[in-house]
Parts: sequence; C-alpha cells; structure tokens
Amino acid sequence: MQERLRSQAVDTDRKVLKHLFTLLTLVGPSNNNVANEMEYDEKLALFRQARLNPFDRGEDEDRPQEGKTPLQHATRPELFNVTRTPSSDRTMDLGLAEDHFSRPVGSFVASDIEQLKLAIEECKKLILELPEHSERQKDTVVKLIHLRLKLQELKDPEEDEPNLRILLEHRFSKEKSKSVKQTCDKCSTIIWGLIQTWYTCTGCYYRCHSKCMNLITKPCVRSKVSHQSEYELSICPEIGLDRQDYRCAECRSPVSLRGVPSEARQCDYTGQYYCSTCHWNDTAVIPARVIHNWEFEPRKVCRSSMRYLTLMISRPVLKLKEINPLLFNFVEELVEIRKLRQDILLMKPYFITCKEAMEARLLLQLQDRQHFVENDDMYSLQDLIDISTGRLSCSLTEIHTTFAKHIKLDCERCQAKGFVCELCKEGDILFPFDSHTSVCHDCSAVFHRDCYYDNSTTCPKCTRFTERKQDDIPEEKKA
Repeated sequence: MQERLRSQAVDTDRKVLKHLFTLLTLVGPSNNNVANEMEYDEKLALFRQARLNPFDRGEDEDRPQEGKTPLQHATRPELFNVTRTPSSDRTMDLGLAEDHFSRPVGSFVASDIEQLKLAIEECKKLILELPEHSERQKDTVVKLIHLRLKLQELKDPEEDEPNLRILLEHRFSKEKSKSVKQTCDKCSTIIWGLIQTWYTCTGCYYRCHSKCMNLITKPCVRSKVSHQSEYELSICPEIGLDRQDYRCAECRSPVSLRGVPSEARQCDYTGQYYCSTCHWNDTAVIPARVIHNWEFEPRKVCRSSMRYLTLMISRPVLKLKEINPLLFNFVEELVEIRKLRQDILLMKPYFITCKEAMEARLLLQLQDRQHFVENDDMYSLQDLIDISTGRLSCSLTEIHTTFAKHIKLDCERCQAKGFVCELCKEGDILFPFDSHTSVCHDCSAVFHRDCYYDNSTTCPKCTRFTERKQDDIPEEKKA
C-alpha cells in the first residue's frame, strides 16, 4: 500500500514539474501586453495585501463561515475579472489566506506540517485543472514553490532520510550541498538541493533523488570492476537493434532510430543502443581503439560505460605485449617508456637494501603508478593516454634521473654494489641500468656491451660458479 501511494505521488510530482518548467519560461511579460501586465500586477498586489496579511482582515473574515474550515476563506474574484467556477472555488482550499511565510512565536508542531502537505496537494491538483499558461496558473505555481520551501524547512531530514543507504551494492551517502547543481542519473532531471534530498554512491558516484532510489535497477559499477577487471577489446561490437528487441539495453524501454518513442543512441564501447535517459552523449576514450589503432579521440558512450571506464582508467590491465605486440614497432614512445620501466626495475633492489633510500622514500615517487615497480609489461589506459601526450615520458625521465643520481653519486653503499667489467677490466664502475652495458641472464653480472658481444667465450662469473660446483663434489661421486 505504501509503495502504491509513493508511486502515485511520484507521478503527480512529475506532472506538476512539467507544468512548472513550462510556466517558468513564460513568466516574463511580452512586449505587446505590458499594459495588461502592469494592471494585473496592481490587482495582484491588492489581493496579496488583503489576503496574505493576517493583521489586515476584516471582522467578518476573522469568523469562520458556516461549513468551512479556517483555511477556506472567500476570495475576491473581481480582482481577477473572472467568473466563479468549480476550479476557482478550489482556491479556498489552498490556504492562500494563511500566513505560511512568517514564523510565529514558538516552534511548529506536526499539525502545521500536515496542513502544509494538504495545501501542497491541493495546489498541485489546481495547477492541473487551471487553463494552460494562464496567470492564475502561474500564481499557483509560485505558491507551490513557496509551500515546498516552507515544508522543507519544517521537516527534520535526519529523521526522515538516513545518512547511508545500501542498495544493489551501491553505498549511497546523503549529500549536504544545497547549491551545487547536479542531475539525477535515474530520471535525468535536475536535483534541486534546496528542496530535495539526494544521494551519491561512494563507489561509482551514481547520483539520484531520494524518491528515485527505489526505482534503481543497475548494480554498482565498482563491484564489476572488483570482480571483472577487463576491457572490451573489440571496436564497437554492434549487434543491431533487432537483437535488442528495439529496446534500451539497460532499462528496456522502447527505442528507435527515428526517435519515436525515444531516440536510440549507440554506445561506442559496448556497441549497444540506449535510450536518452541511459545515454547522455558523454564522451570517453575507447580502450579498443587505442590498442588496435592508437586512436585517442573521445567517442560517445552510455552512462554505465562512462562510469566503468572512469573507474578502470588507472587500473593496469592491458598487456600490450600479448594483445598487440606490433604496436611497439610503430610507436616509438612505447619503446622509450618500456626501457625506462626496465631500468627502474633494475634500480629497485638497490633501494630496498639501502637505508637512506628507504628513509627518503624514493619509490613513493611512483605511488600513482605502483605497477611500474612491479613489472614492465602491464599498462593502464591512463598510461597510454599520457604516453600519447608526452606527459608520461617527461615525468618518468625525471624520476629515472633522480634514482640514478642516488645510486651512482649520492649513496656510497649503492655505489659499492656496482660492477667492474671482467672482460676488459677497464673503465668506471658499471650498473645494470646503464645504457652502454649488458647483463648476463644467468648470473646478472654486468659488462660493457661491446666487450660482452665481442667475447666468444662464456661469462667469466658463470665459469667460476661451474668450477666451484665441481670442486664441491666428493671424490667418491666423481669416480
């Protein structure tokens, strides 16, 4: 029963708001009717002075008429030059003669809130009954707005709405802001923070009215990111409207390319079609187009794909070496970034065993890209975007220089862990991340690159290891 009443209230609010936004655009007077508007304003001022001021009523008006409540005072139709009709009689029920806009001595009680609610309902019914775009309807709309504001002031939101609500894995937190303009992700209408309660999901940043929460059918996108962290790697995998039964892929409302009853909008990430409520023409960089075409032009995506791509953009889930290894042959920036990442991985053991480096927290310079100190083949979509703009190359080169300076110049302990080329036994101390060196894959010894490739024999260090193992074998086993 409660759900049915709530649904009826939501439908009534939608109809009233539709009239509200239509009328607000027509409130200003036209150039041809300035005289009529001035005459109307004078009459309206007389009406408000006579009816809205509780201290300016006559003795007859102070006494309730027989069969009528104190809220139902007679109006003066001569001020508006209209004949009394059933609709005009309804104005007596609106509480127009009551002073809802000045706070009396003491606090409001529950009966005041109930009277305001009744007045709001009567006002909403009258708006639907009055002639379209009439001055009476405009005044009633303004009255409705003031009644809603007063009702919101009297209500204690902490008693009616909880601060945290959990629904379909969403963790909705009630917002306190009253001035920030937002749009409801469910009904696609503006959230009026001054008179409406609204929530934001702390996981996927889904925003909606309090009254729209029970209508949500889409689970939180963050749960999908946690359980299935992967991209759609096919470019716009379209299946056609017929496979969707000519319905929105998310809310299942009817759609068509002709815009009747609702326009079908394609999401470039999923390839599916959505209605205008689920697809707001947001744009985002598509991972499949980046990996296959190295294309970063934003494309139109639906709201759910937009939230998913936003949460996934910093997650290192793209292994370019397996998805498209040829990309390194055509994008020079990728080769440069891969070499810098490999050098950083070679520097990591120095920092882990260096007390000064741990106190300086040098590795925290890569805290925003933690995967750079774990591997050299995983990339996030944000990494690829920054590579295309040149931002990543500059920042990573600067960090690489700082790391190398600590190891080779600033720290004596790290310098002591350097290598001397055992093939030529000449030159400075070598480190595995130097550009002119080569590293043995078996024992990790470091040599000059020219010496290593010109040497026809095996690695000297590996040879010593082999000889030591043979010397440790007992004589009985050798025999």
